[in-house]
Amino acid sequence: MEPRTARLRRRVGSGGEQEGRPSGGGNAEAHGGPDLVQWTRHMESVKLQLLEQLQGHLLEVLDRAMSEAVQFHPPQGRPVTIVPPDPLSKTQEPSLRKRKVFIIRKSLLDELMEVQHFRTIYHVFIAGLCVFIISTLAIDFIDEGRLMLEFDLLIFSFGQLPLALMTWVPMFLSTLLAPYQALRLWAKSQAGGAWTLGVGLGCLLLFTHIAVLGILPVHVATEYQLPPASRCVLVFEQVRLLMKSYSFLREAVPGILHAKGGKEVRAPSFSSYFYFLFCPTLIYRETYPRTPNVRWNYVAKNFAQALGCVLYACFILGRLCVPVFANMSREPFSTRALVLSVMHATLPGIFMLLLIFFAFLHCWLNAFAEMLQFGDRMFYRDWWNSTSFSNYYRTWNVVVHDWLYSYVYQDGLWLLGGQARRAAMLGVFLVSAVVHEYIFCFVLGFFYPVMLILFLVVGGPMNFMMHDRHTGPAWNVLMWTMLFLGQGIQVSLYCQEWYARRHCPLPQTTFWGLVTPRSWSCHT
Repeated sequence: MEPRTARLRRRVGSGGEQEGRPSGGGNAEAHGGPDLVQWTRHMESVKLQLLEQLQGHLLEVLDRAMSEAVQFHPPQGRPVTIVPPDPLSKTQEPSLRKRKVFIIRKSLLDELMEVQHFRTIYHVFIAGLCVFIISTLAIDFIDEGRLMLEFDLLIFSFGQLPLALMTWVPMFLSTLLAPYQALRLWAKSQAGGAWTLGVGLGCLLLFTHIAVLGILPVHVATEYQLPPASRCVLVFEQVRLLMKSYSFLREAVPGILHAKGGKEVRAPSFSSYFYFLFCPTLIYRETYPRTPNVRWNYVAKNFAQALGCVLYACFILGRLCVPVFANMSREPFSTRALVLSVMHATLPGIFMLLLIFFAFLHCWLNAFAEMLQFGDRMFYRDWWNSTSFSNYYRTWNVVVHDWLYSYVYQDGLWLLGGQARRAAMLGVFLVSAVVHEYIFCFVLGFFYPVMLILFLVVGGPMNFMMHDRHTGPAWNVLMWTMLFLGQGIQVSLYCQEWYARRHCPLPQTTFWGLVTPRSWSCHT
């Protein structure tokens, strides 16, 4: 059967030929033909736009239907049960009861890597790493007269890593034991035990847990002057374990609090909580979809790619950033030098952004997901196609976005009565900005609120101005331009402050000396 579009084109073409035949002069062929061709091309473009919009709406509807089907599908061996509404919900508005649903799916880059054209882009990045290695060897051979590949920056960044790993052990044990035991105490007291004693002991355990996670890594990092990469291990684990603890309690406590008096309350199993602490998600569920087996070659490949990204980042910093910013604080300040440094840092900055994305959000999380047979691999979406910052924030890091949406945005809406959506969204931005700034402050060892200002002053307004109704390619170009400039500003200002604090140490430590940027005054 002939497709409808083909029949339409044939009719239009035959109609064009009939209209183009000379009936008494040549004007019809001169003017009617081009007009008909232009009209046909216009209709083809309109048809493609309509198909793209319909495809987007259809995919959204199908994803929602699949999520609801998976949510209400009973596990094997259990009867069909209807999921009750959230007991904390004050309203029946659907958006306030939306829950994360896990299904088996691959990461987007794994699907794209099956296309030869996309694999070529991946090969281009590998070729770039090879060029960095060759240039390093060539420069060392010219300067030193021998081939040598030094890893001074890598060795410095990961210095005292065993101490950071030893510090992680009590952090993990407190997360493993304190929240779960506090929940069990609350469940027993709710079922008819000593209510006051159980609640008090549970709160004491949680207070001890928060104190261990909040104080221990900060004390070790400042007391032993850990370098940046070792600090990254501590601060990422600190934030991750706190977010997981909160998710576990937030998902389990409402069921205990709303249990009927005298009825036995069943706490989540310890094995499910232990699995949750390692699986690559921040949303607690007692069960997750699992893959049938582990592909150890896939695990090794992802860990190798993550290591390659770390080496790649060290080469970029060593070749493109250190020579530019190492002595900048010793030169007189000028606006021209500042602007040129920001422009120079855009390329290494965007490279660092892509490497962090690929190393952590794709390789690292997929490696752990494969080892744990965790089925839902949607750790990110196609953020590179975003035409608005709101879509970019939703798709860049789906793991963190799900946590913020579930426990900051939706709970904020519940507290505000389901009305002040912009206030809840502003709360999400505030929490995200403060945590990002804390991470930068912890890793670098100084307070310089570049990330905080970019998040609140630039990112917040852009989220409301560049909304999802803007879908043209120009908006995608604008978003990438803003990303380039934002990364350049961060790399330039943080590198300048890093070297300024080493070239211009304080004669005595004061509070204002610690929080005042040193790069503003350290120019000799």
